[in-house]
Amino acid sequence: MENPQSSYTHTAFPSASFWGRRRDVVRTVTLPFQLDMLKKTGRYDAFKLKWHPSYSDPPNVWPVPNHLFWDSDVAKWIEGACYFLREHEEPDIRAAIHELVEMIRGAQQEDGYLNIHFTVVEPGKRFSNLRDKHELYNAGHLIEAALAHHACFRTDGLLEPILKYVDLLIRTFGSGSEQKHGYPGHPEIELALLRLYRVTQDERHLQLAEYFLSERGNPKGVDGQHFYAAEKEARGEREGEWPVYYPRDDAPYRYSQAHLPITEQPTVEGHAVRAMYLLTAVADLCALVPTGEAKTTYVDSLHRLWSNMVGKKMYLTGGIGAIARWEGFGINYFLPQSTDEGGCYAETCAAIGVVLLAERLLQIELDAKFADVMELCLYNAVLTGMSHDGKAFTYTNQLASSDLELSERKDWFQCACCPPNVSRLFGYLGGFVWTHKTVEPNQVELDIHLYTAASITVPVGDSKVTVRQETDWPSSGKVTFSVEMPSEVEVALRLRIPGWATEWTLEPELADPVVEHGYLTVPPPWVRSHPRFSLEIPMAARLVAPHPYTNQAVAAVARGPIVYCVEDADNTWVTDHFKSVIFDTSVSLQEVKRTDIFADETIIGVCAVDAASFLHVPESSDAWYGTPSDSLQANKKESLNFIPYYARANRGGKGMMRVGIRVQLG
Repeated sequence: MENPQSSYTHTAFPSASFWGRRRDVVRTVTLPFQLDMLKKTGRYDAFKLKWHPSYSDPPNVWPVPNHLFWDSDVAKWIEGACYFLREHEEPDIRAAIHELVEMIRGAQQEDGYLNIHFTVVEPGKRFSNLRDKHELYNAGHLIEAALAHHACFRTDGLLEPILKYVDLLIRTFGSGSEQKHGYPGHPEIELALLRLYRVTQDERHLQLAEYFLSERGNPKGVDGQHFYAAEKEARGEREGEWPVYYPRDDAPYRYSQAHLPITEQPTVEGHAVRAMYLLTAVADLCALVPTGEAKTTYVDSLHRLWSNMVGKKMYLTGGIGAIARWEGFGINYFLPQSTDEGGCYAETCAAIGVVLLAERLLQIELDAKFADVMELCLYNAVLTGMSHDGKAFTYTNQLASSDLELSERKDWFQCACCPPNVSRLFGYLGGFVWTHKTVEPNQVELDIHLYTAASITVPVGDSKVTVRQETDWPSSGKVTFSVEMPSEVEVALRLRIPGWATEWTLEPELADPVVEHGYLTVPPPWVRSHPRFSLEIPMAARLVAPHPYTNQAVAAVARGPIVYCVEDADNTWVTDHFKSVIFDTSVSLQEVKRTDIFADETIIGVCAVDAASFLHVPESSDAWYGTPSDSLQANKKESLNFIPYYARANRGGKGMMRVGIRVQLG
């Protein structure tokens, strides 16, 4: 089998670089810490198929027992660990993976079935509740873990039992009269099957993924009934026993992206993580299918739903999912900054899903609008999901908080999907930096989506091409490239010009530069003549604001790809809440490097505002009826200090934090 990670496994990140430091923390601290948590919580030994006290939890806990997805927690940790083991030898991690693989193999049933809950807790009820019970979601993460394990160890120790399980799924699901005409409530297996197909080239893996995608939302899937309704009826449940997730008649369908076929959905709806995983699979399928009406229809749907999400349902940080009740999307432009204001869930896994979707869309169409969002999410909505020391995590990521309880991080969660998901994303990181392909036997095209100190080596026949980025991005906007290539190989580069950039320069100068869909093309002859060159994109602090339709008169600070926030730890003069601060948007933003936030890392581009640049409005019982002029005359002007949003909740303080600061109207 081919290497399933060939596009990014040769990427190296220097330890001194921005992402190199974060990845080193994950490798040396987070992976061992999460392994310990897997053991302490019962997940590690769960594949031994012994009873665990949590299995006795009532069926309506959160809103289903958390052990239903223990398989996926372990699988995501294995996947992330395997990415790092390909670069560094970690004996304890390696030993744990070997032991887990043996336990997983031992837990498999004779016909290939593999699931903790339906083997131990509810034997005989497999595939009876695809909507809620996460069987196929777990299977998808086991597939992805098996692919990473195969790429790392070059053995079929985990892939062999997983392929046997997939064979069972192929026999079970499909359009045949003896098959289940269903699909999972939580998408994931679709994108896993497509990744598997890229490795095995087994058409059955592709066909099963296509079936799950095309059947989803079919209103007359089983004897004229929606599949979830038929499935519920088969369980003997009465009409009206749907979980109360969504305030609509089609709540359980919309929540699971099954209210309409994918190609007919006008807006992105429901559970945010489910939506992103589903659309990622659709994009993967489109990249695999060369042409045809089905591809055109799917691509049109991807563009429509992406535009709705980015333009009307995404936070300034790249976070998505404003509604806590169903961990998902609300109506257009409903994007409150904090839970105090009625929403702002912004789950870490949802942001990871946006990154995965953007990466897949770039394989279909090279357009910087996808990479811009991918970069925004990585530096903000994703990076904030893990503490600086690598031992605490966030599930939700509000853009404002008023107390420590809302802003603090946790070492683990009952539903622990986010911590191992962050780990595997950091392991996978090279896949987001660039994409390469050989267009002719001796010509390589390299699309560079993200700028960071890193290098990639691309095999070309019996030769190889190495491209390096040297930069301290995002502190500085200068990136120096060096290209090492044999004389018989031509290299074409396409460099993304970020949407937030106001200007850029290439040194040496390129005559008649062509920027198409946000990418600057650097042709092979120029690369041959200039194997070392620099791209400079000036970074300066700037103001950003949400769409006016959100009805939020606020402004926020950004610099390059990083969005900033204010915390009470840096602004002790704010004694109540940052809602009481009014931003003077005419201020000149000052950039200051600081080393006092973290002992071992410089926080770059912390923006401090000159004294007397902000207006502080003290809250009082009678302030609401004062005239604007009277209020402003009484205001005290103070400076305000910003830190990157990803650095929030890493120090002491009362937990007060805010991204968007009110501006004076009129």
